[in-house]
Amino acid sequence: MSRFSGEDQATLRAMLRQLFQSVKEKITAAPSLECAQEILLHLEETDENFHNQSSIGAKLAQVMRMAPWPPPQALEWLQLQQSNTPGGQSIASCYEFVKYLREHICNTLGSMIEEEMEKWTADQNQGEESGYDTVVQHVTKRTQESKEYKEMMHSLKNNMMVVVESMINKFEDDEMRSQERQKIFQKEKSNSYCTDNCSDSDSSFNQSYKFCQGKLQLILDQLDPGQPKEVRYEALQMLCSAPPSDVLNCENWTTLCEKLTVSLSDPDPVLSDRILKFYAQTFTLSPLHMTKDIYTSLAKYLELYFLSSESHIPTFSTGIDITNPNVIRLLKKVRLLNEYQKVVPSFWIRHPEKYMEEIVESTLSLLSVKHDQNHLASQRILHPIYFLALVDTKAVWFKTWMHAYYSRTVVLKLIEKKYKSLITTAVQQCFQYFELCETMKADKTVGHSKHCGNKQKTFSYSEQELQYIYFIHSLCLLGRLLIYTQGRKLFPVKLKNRKDSVSLTDLLVLFTRLIYHSPSCPKMTPAAHLENYSPASMVMEVLQILCDQKECAVECLYNSTVVEVLLQPIHNLIKETKAAPSCSETALIYIADILARIASVEEGLVLLLYGENMNSTEEKSSTGAHIIAQFSKKLLDQDISIFSGLEMLPMVKGAFISTCRQIYGTCEGLQVLIPYGLHESIAKAWKKTSLLSERIPTPIEASDSLSSGSQESQNIMAWEEDLLNGLLNFAATPKGLLLLQRTGAINECVTFMFNQYAKKLKISRHKNFDYGVLVTRVASTAAGTIALQSSGFVNAVITELWANLECGRDDVRVTHPRATPVDPIDQSCQESFLALVNLLSYPAIYELVGNQDLPNKTEYSLREVPTCITDIIDRLIILNSEAKIHSLFNYEQSHIFGLRLLSVICCDLNTLLLLEAQYQVSEILLNAQEENTLETTESHRDFIIDALSVERNHVLVRVNLTGGPMERILPSRTLEKGDDPYPWPMFSSYPLPNCYWSEVTRNADLKQDSDLGKILLHFKMSGKQTEWIENCRRHFCEVMTSKPDLVSGAALVELLEKFVFHLSESPSECYFPSVEYAASDANVKNESLSLVQQLGVKMTVRYGKFLKLLKDGAENDLAWVLKHCERFLKQQQAHVKSSLLCLQGHYAGHDWFVSSLFMIMLGDKEKTFHFLQQFSRLLTSAFIWLPRLHISQYLATDTVESGIHPVYFCSTHYIEMLLKVEVPLVFSAFHMSGVAPSQICLQWITQCFWNYLDWREICHYIATCVFLGPDYQVYICIAIFKYLQQDIVQHTQTQDLQVYLKEEALHGFRVSDYFEYMEILEQMYRPVLLRDMQNIKVQST
Repeated sequence: MSRFSGEDQATLRAMLRQLFQSVKEKITAAPSLECAQEILLHLEETDENFHNQSSIGAKLAQVMRMAPWPPPQALEWLQLQQSNTPGGQSIASCYEFVKYLREHICNTLGSMIEEEMEKWTADQNQGEESGYDTVVQHVTKRTQESKEYKEMMHSLKNNMMVVVESMINKFEDDEMRSQERQKIFQKEKSNSYCTDNCSDSDSSFNQSYKFCQGKLQLILDQLDPGQPKEVRYEALQMLCSAPPSDVLNCENWTTLCEKLTVSLSDPDPVLSDRILKFYAQTFTLSPLHMTKDIYTSLAKYLELYFLSSESHIPTFSTGIDITNPNVIRLLKKVRLLNEYQKVVPSFWIRHPEKYMEEIVESTLSLLSVKHDQNHLASQRILHPIYFLALVDTKAVWFKTWMHAYYSRTVVLKLIEKKYKSLITTAVQQCFQYFELCETMKADKTVGHSKHCGNKQKTFSYSEQELQYIYFIHSLCLLGRLLIYTQGRKLFPVKLKNRKDSVSLTDLLVLFTRLIYHSPSCPKMTPAAHLENYSPASMVMEVLQILCDQKECAVECLYNSTVVEVLLQPIHNLIKETKAAPSCSETALIYIADILARIASVEEGLVLLLYGENMNSTEEKSSTGAHIIAQFSKKLLDQDISIFSGLEMLPMVKGAFISTCRQIYGTCEGLQVLIPYGLHESIAKAWKKTSLLSERIPTPIEASDSLSSGSQESQNIMAWEEDLLNGLLNFAATPKGLLLLQRTGAINECVTFMFNQYAKKLKISRHKNFDYGVLVTRVASTAAGTIALQSSGFVNAVITELWANLECGRDDVRVTHPRATPVDPIDQSCQESFLALVNLLSYPAIYELVGNQDLPNKTEYSLREVPTCITDIIDRLIILNSEAKIHSLFNYEQSHIFGLRLLSVICCDLNTLLLLEAQYQVSEILLNAQEENTLETTESHRDFIIDALSVERNHVLVRVNLTGGPMERILPSRTLEKGDDPYPWPMFSSYPLPNCYWSEVTRNADLKQDSDLGKILLHFKMSGKQTEWIENCRRHFCEVMTSKPDLVSGAALVELLEKFVFHLSESPSECYFPSVEYAASDANVKNESLSLVQQLGVKMTVRYGKFLKLLKDGAENDLAWVLKHCERFLKQQQAHVKSSLLCLQGHYAGHDWFVSSLFMIMLGDKEKTFHFLQQFSRLLTSAFIWLPRLHISQYLATDTVESGIHPVYFCSTHYIEMLLKVEVPLVFSAFHMSGVAPSQICLQWITQCFWNYLDWREICHYIATCVFLGPDYQVYICIAIFKYLQQDIVQHTQTQDLQVYLKEEALHGFRVSDYFEYMEILEQMYRPVLLRDMQNIKVQST
């Protein structure tokens, strides 16, 4: 194209004109230039003829985009070409321009493309073969980067600009001539036309013809019914082509609306269609104040049409024949009205409210039209609502109108004042349909196909079908109405054929009965994409929406009447009454889903558990939870004969297990369902299904049974997963975890949980939370920890941690260097850190680390990833060799991570003693501090202050110093501003510097108060021992409330001794039998304590000496007491064979209760052991002295084998139960943080609150539980959480709640401050708690 002649211009111009002519309809229909360009850009994809010519549609659009024409001129030029270009052009000639471009590209670039292809082929022959797409991409890229391609594009652009410029010039000349012709034509035709050639811009887009009054008047005259059809057609055509704004601005606009409304009644279908076309065009393009007039006029026309006796409206007897021309025209008008109803809420808020009110009122007025009902039933005319229901069955229009408060207020106000009949008739229709179902249930004349959709096309609707469609419309309308408070206030409503008004409860009862009284769809719907319009499914949609709106659900659903109706078919099936078979499996699945949604909300759960009257003396076994549990158990045990062999039976079972999960997944729900033994039934069903799944043969390819066998296998696997999920949800509570371990399926359940956890799936359809809480709870037990390890969960956590902290797998490409961390634990590692903190409770650490040596290799690979907790300790915490240090990419960051982890897990004193006993953690940290020094003089060395030395110093003080918040001082982990950034002294040997010991509590007050002495004098044994015990407890409460500091020292010793002695002498107060113990000192002299116990003795004596409670030689005395206690308790232990480390031999940790009591008794070993012998008979000993029931013969065998202590499955279970009620904010905080309160409380209780409370408060905790009962252990924990509420919420936001609760002492908490609160808790919960605590001996399968 180096030479571009005039002849070439003309040829190319003709080609372009022909191309535009072929696509003129697509381009002129485009609303903007950008859309027109998009059409050209994708012409190759959208035009089937284009594919026959070339494959360079994108190139064509690219060339056309170079054209410099203004958008308005381009569009007008296309319109002008419609009249100038002769028709009848062939498809081939329309694409001459495309052919021309293709030939030009081939001539210019063809040889170069061939060369590139040959070169690529030659290169590929020497290596691996590549696909066709790779070749095309390579050659295309090389071509576009070539010099020839750029020159060709430059030449094409210049030539196209010349051609387009000449076309625009020609267009302007043609336009001027066209305007001249138009002026002459107008002068000759009439003087009533006026032309406005003014323009606000240079663009010809604004040079349009505007209507004047004369032109609109002419159209009005031509629309007169007396005019010929052709004239009226032409008038409507002119009206449709006129700009809507011009029509609106004319003074005769109102008259035109009236004229069009009258013309709608014309029998001529063409005329009616053109009017509707004008209406549709106006709805689309015009502002609201114009469309409002059109809409209200159309609604008014339809209202008059339905009221007219001359209208051709179908009757109920004839039904609706959609092939009837009159019906077609009527449906078109109703459909147009409905389409506008759906879109108008999106923009009416931007206009005055009166516009919206007019639209709403005209609609409600139309839908409220009623005919004279004196006619025979067969002659009754269909109401407008039936036609609206036909085009909008699910009442989408009402849903959109009710969505926004702005419009909802107007709609409900008008309904309440003037159009309540609309609601009344909707309710009436629902009742009529229910009565129809009841009538026809016996002879089963209501077929499935009429409600669920028939494959065969039908062209008419019978009366029964119309009534059903209107019922669906009414159901959806009422369902949407009930969501909103003002909508519910419209009830009750009065129906003409009912004596009593219909209340909200009556309506919900009706909806519920429709689920199992109405016909349902077939079980398997062939066309999955078809909507299900069965009554049950439609009612389900409504009820699901109501359940999701809590306020609405509380008012409508959460009452005993509705729940009883929901449970009625289940009750019938349990009793196997005659009414039982009428309820289908689908209906049962729907009922179970609604019940599960009710149970997932606290108010609904309470209703199912206790009924509406929680204090009622009625039989509690009739409440919803009991009925659901009974039915579920019968289903699982296959104890319902009418269900045998049903295809959907597993789905029904799964649905009701899901409902039960919502109940027994809570502490209070589990308490109610425990008697039914659902865990046993589910486990039994799972074992049976598991065996069945193993027997399914592997499908063979090309076999006829492939699809059926595969489907059967998938169904069995799905059912097995449902059962495992049902079992797993027992772990949602401490006591439920015990039940789960008793089933023997915990390993499989945890493996299933890990697989779901890896997929990031939710635990439940009805509750939105992940598996974090379950993992924390399972990790609190030894068996659960082993299950987590065998499932791969522990390894996955460690692998993810190492990938974030050090390095990932070899196949992970590093695209950019990692940012330098600024926090001690980088944000990328925070999640892994918290996961390890949740995982590493003492039972978990003992099982994973106990009796295991560190690898301590001489060499570590840089890519060697740890796989277990021992490896983490070896690689991140105990860095005692150069090999370990050099194996880390980020030594400082990784070691700080390990030290922080050590700091948290060592807050559990048993864990601290275990790590000290096995790995000498303190010694290694001291050596590291020693190496981190600089020698300033021959006799003095200064510590290097860096992040690691500061962190080590904090850990060393924490692990070597025992005491509550006022008894020890922990050094800061951060540097301060000023000359002395770290004022805390570092050390590399013992003893610790004195600055870390608090001076406040060094001098313990051992003097007995005179008031307390007087009380002791009056505590003489009276005639009634029970009365004396109660008096003692009452006086203890008074002292604790008024003078709590008196309960300490020698006074506390005397109180405890006298009280426990009298309790042990009272048979009614003794829970355990008396045990004869005759071992002498010689018998235990040769026995030795475990290394953990020995370290615990040293820690206790060190703490006691600091408090001035113990003297030199106390270590031997405490060791004597511990040896005798072990011997004494061993007499009461059972023989257990278990793979769990914690069940092999002695109690795994240190006996912190005995150590505490030894300090209370001021180091008197004889007095301490004698007290323990008496105390061991009391129930309280089972809960505050944990070794008391270690593998005890008093517990059920399966409880002992589980390795779960009663403190966990009883005390912490009720702590969580009460926490949910008493301090719901804290309960939610735990839930959101993925932390189980039971794990925190178990740690507190196990070590008798050492390091969390000051010594005096520890004494008060022990004394309170001894005097007032073991349930006070629960109340004290609730009081602590209540005290910490603000801090817990704050640390939930900072996402370090578990770290805070484990590391921080309970600053400022005093047991005596919450005595009145705990007495209130006792009055409310003691009967339940004590009954369950007393049943620990019989809680067996």
